[in-house]
Amino acid sequence: MKLVIVYIRPEKLNAVKQALYSKGIYSMSVTNILGCGRQKGFTETYRGVVMEMNLLKKIRIEIGIKDELVDTVIESVKSAAQTGKEGDGMVFVQDIAKAVRIRTGEENL
Repeated sequence: MKLVIVYIRPEKLNAVKQALYSKGIYSMSVTNILGCGRQKGFTETYRGVVMEMNLLKKIRIEIGIKDELVDTVIESVKSAAQTGKEGDGMVFVQDIAKAVRIRTGEENL
């Protein structure tokens, strides 16, 4: 099994969910986060004071899936979340040593 971790722009969440749903992938965890990468943030003037906003709002999606679905998930996310600008996001894939469903005791779904 693999854990796919995706960071995207908040406005792309619905498009990514629909792309994953169309491929039959419904299980995911979604978290609102703050972060920065190459985008580096921006400056904003508030009441005459220039403020540097270097932590930007992002969405983190975690999906635990079987190995054979990894490429499907990555392609679905890329096609749905891409705007062509810096800050579109990242996809990370990690190995899962073991997964257990609490209700039934099933392992490595």
